[in-house]
Amino acid sequence: MSNNAPNTKILEELFEEHFGKKADTIAIIPISGSDRRYYRLSNEDNSAIGTYNLNIAENNSFYYFTDLFHKHEINVPEIYKRAKDRKYYLQQDLGSFSLFDQLNQEGFTDEVKQNYHKSLEQLAKLQWIAGRETDYNQCFSVKQFDEKAIIADFLYFKYYFADLQKVVYDKTELMDEIEEISKDLGRIQPKMLMYRDFQSRNIMLHNDKVYFIDYQGCMQGPPQYDVASLLWQAKAQLPNKWKEELLNGYVTSLNNLPIARLDEMYLRKGYSQFVMLRLVQVLGAYGFRGLLERKPHFISSIGPALKNLQSFLEDNPQIPAYPQLRSLLEKISSKDMIAHYSVIQSDKNSKLRVTVNSFAYKNGIPKDKSEHGGGYVFDCRGILNPGRVEAYKKQSGKDEAVKNYLLMETKMPEFLEHVFALVTINVEDYLERDFESLNISFGCTGGQHRSVFAAEQLEKFLKNKYNIDVVLTHLNEKNWLQ
Repeated sequence: MSNNAPNTKILEELFEEHFGKKADTIAIIPISGSDRRYYRLSNEDNSAIGTYNLNIAENNSFYYFTDLFHKHEINVPEIYKRAKDRKYYLQQDLGSFSLFDQLNQEGFTDEVKQNYHKSLEQLAKLQWIAGRETDYNQCFSVKQFDEKAIIADFLYFKYYFADLQKVVYDKTELMDEIEEISKDLGRIQPKMLMYRDFQSRNIMLHNDKVYFIDYQGCMQGPPQYDVASLLWQAKAQLPNKWKEELLNGYVTSLNNLPIARLDEMYLRKGYSQFVMLRLVQVLGAYGFRGLLERKPHFISSIGPALKNLQSFLEDNPQIPAYPQLRSLLEKISSKDMIAHYSVIQSDKNSKLRVTVNSFAYKNGIPKDKSEHGGGYVFDCRGILNPGRVEAYKKQSGKDEAVKNYLLMETKMPEFLEHVFALVTINVEDYLERDFESLNISFGCTGGQHRSVFAAEQLEKFLKNKYNIDVVLTHLNEKNWLQ
């Protein structure tokens, strides 16, 4: 265990102190965009989420805002226990079903829309009621979303996305425009409490209520930014009619609060400006997390984010009103750029069948029985072996605990990104040339953990990206430890 590795015994002690009984199980919860570590601890009667975070200032912000939101009856998790060093804490388990999950499962139903309305109603209370008494000195990083913060968002987009696309533009003129537009947006009032990352993955559904999570980054800022973040979330792809209805619902929620009446036209004008900024900021985040850190979720989000940007620019020909910035945004949201980042679907009549195997090296590398031969054999033995951990010895790469271990504690995500990139080259070429077979095998010591997980992940990747025929076989399954 490294010096920065979490000591889960501390979380287990917090659990036992709070519930009066030890946890029977502790499982890692993978989080794609955060350095915090989350664990679900449970026994037959209770469940809780244990969190480890080295950033104590960030934790203190979370503690502060949690107490403030509870005071104003805003739905957020209860914090059960905090360790003395404030690096560990135990909080309420709200389950694993988010508003984004509901949208994916049910589509654009009335029930989903109602939960969006509930979320915006709670958001209005958070921004305008809790915001009135917020001590912004409690914000752990940026205290105010001002001109400097806005410039930072534009530069995040410029360096981590736009410049990686090798798009031609006048860099000096763009920097001048960024400074000017940041001044314009920085002047927009009022500034209340801003959630900063208000999107459907951070809204949990629990006991018929919506709950907010991951609000550590709250700061003083324009409330329209949060509304834009939710309604224009890339992978949600909400219909335009929904966006308009939900924005109207948010305005209604504001009018029902005990606050001074707002200038609705001014609010809506600011909203459009911050939609543009949020779309740009998101692409910067996807570029950094996806193109540079190679995290699959963020890579797959780029295509939908570009479609969002294209749709916004078409509907708002005057935003942004800066020619170099407008031109750059149009170039990166072109049809060719969107196609480059979009999911590729194979022809329904494609003959290609991909065979994916997991195997144990002690039994030898499996032979390719196809007519053409060839393909890939990937050695997973360089990845930390879950089979060395007593709790995982009798599990396999198909079990959740082992999956989480490989995702969170090993270099498996990095390994798979290289695998996906290599396999993609052949699959797309084979589809173009109407080939019939491709063989891919993953090996590890016992053919039970690492190779099994890698094979399962590649099967999902290929089916999701190309919709092709994939045959998956775990060749050593009969010899797995039981």
